[in-house]
Amino acid sequence: MIKIAVCGAAGRMGQRIIVAAKEAGCTISGALERPGHELVGQDAGLIAGCGALGVAISDDLNAVVEGCDVLIDFTTPKVSLKNLEVCALKKKSIVIGSTGFTPEERALAVELAREIPAVLAPNMSVGVNVCFKILKDVAKTLGDDFDVEIVELHHNKKKDAPSGTAVRMGEVVAEALGRDYNKVATYHREGICGERTKEEIGMQTVRGGDIVGEHTVYFIGMGERIEISHRAMTRDMFSRGSVRAAQWVVGKAPGLYDMQDVLGLR
Repeated sequence: MIKIAVCGAAGRMGQRIIVAAKEAGCTISGALERPGHELVGQDAGLIAGCGALGVAISDDLNAVVEGCDVLIDFTTPKVSLKNLEVCALKKKSIVIGSTGFTPEERALAVELAREIPAVLAPNMSVGVNVCFKILKDVAKTLGDDFDVEIVELHHNKKKDAPSGTAVRMGEVVAEALGRDYNKVATYHREGICGERTKEEIGMQTVRGGDIVGEHTVYFIGMGERIEISHRAMTRDMFSRGSVRAAQWVVGKAPGLYDMQDVLGLR
C-alpha cells in the first residue's frame, strides 16, 4: 500500500484528493500547507470531511516528503517546482497537476525529473486524456482542410488563462498537423485583424460562475463542422485521476511522464 502525501491539503482540490486516496485504499501519510496557514495542526481527514485520519496538516515540506512514497501537488508552477526539487533530493515520486507552466519552467521540471519518476499533466481526467488521443487522430485525418478553434470555460476563481488543458489540446492538434503550436496559437482578435490564416489555431477563454471546466475543439470546414467536447461536472474526476497516477508512478524509472503514459494511451 503506497503512502501518499497531499500538498495544498486544506484547499478544495487537496480535500478531494484526500477523500479519493482514502477511498482507493491508500495510506495518507502527510498533508502539507503553506507556512502560517490557519489550519496547520488540524486533522487533514476532518478538514476534508472523510473522518479523522490521525494526520495533522503540516507546513514542514521536508518532513512531509520524507514520510511519503509520492507527493500529489495541485498548487502553482513556482510551488510545484520547489516541491519537485525536494522530492528529487529525497528520491520520492511526485504527481503534479498544476497548470500555467512557462516553457522554461517545464524544461526545469524535465531536468529535475531525471532523478525521480514524476507525472506532470494539465488534466488528470481519464475522459480528457481520451480526448487528447481522439484529437490527434481527427487532426491527422482532416489535415489542413479544416480550421481549428478551441474554446474553454472555467469558474471565476481560476488564475491562469488559457487553461493548461486547452493549451495541451492545441499542442496535440498542432503536433498532428506538423505545426509549431507556439507559432500558430492565436489568443486575441480585435478590430481589423485581417483574414484568418490557414495554420493558426484560435484559443478563446471564458470565465464565470462555478464552471468546473469545459473544453470544445472545433474543426471547421466548408459546409460542415466537427466539435469534440469534454465537460467536467465535478472535481472528483481530477482527484481520482491524480490518485491513479500516484499509484502508477511509484517504482517507475526516473523521467517526466503524463497521463497518456499512466493510462497506456501512447
